[in-house]
Amino acid sequence: MNEAKEALRSIEQKYKLFQQQQFTFVAALEHCRENAHDKIRPIASIEQVQSYMEHYCTNSTDRRILLMFLDICTELSRLCQRFETLHAGTPVTNNFLDKCKTLVSQSNDLSSLRAKYPHDVVNHLSCDEARNHYGGVVSLIPIILDLMKEWIAHSEKLPRKALQHVSGPASPGPPAAPVPSARATGTRARVTEHPCRQLTKGSLKPGGAGQGCSKPPWRPPGGKL
Repeated sequence: MNEAKEALRSIEQKYKLFQQQQFTFVAALEHCRENAHDKIRPIASIEQVQSYMEHYCTNSTDRRILLMFLDICTELSRLCQRFETLHAGTPVTNNFLDKCKTLVSQSNDLSSLRAKYPHDVVNHLSCDEARNHYGGVVSLIPIILDLMKEWIAHSEKLPRKALQHVSGPASPGPPAAPVPSARATGTRARVTEHPCRQLTKGSLKPGGAGQGCSKPPWRPPGGKL
């Protein structure tokens, strides 16, 4: 989970740099639309931006900012895949994740998206035409980032057991105690049943107190010592 949170923070930092260049981004899209003679349609998908960059981008500044947008979208898509491996999900987290996966789809229609307060990316667009044509594409990334933050916030409230890696192997438990062989078990049983057969250094000495199983002294038949 910590790695996913760090990846999301990294994407947020890149987006802050991108957001500071929103006017450059909109201008690049405008130039591409002019070159493509496509001034009517709004920017409706990530693949449309990709097509503009590949076929109708004529200067390095426009290419750089369009590529920056596409790179952030790619990283968001990869982060969605990473989220799927962190836990099986709940109805709430799955709902957030499904929305993210739909939004980062190359062909998803994003023209109707509008980022709301506290985001002001739409308000920064210069005129009604710009809002109508570019409101969706500038709203895409902040909306996805908000959904991912919600996913993490709800996931962190789950029990630790639920956060186990979905595709990873189970952690090995402590090694099992060795099972004694039948031969060893029988040997120990015989030793326990006949303790007097054990020879110790003490049993080789002359009899005395505490010798236990030492041999009794010889007595003549019918006589006393």
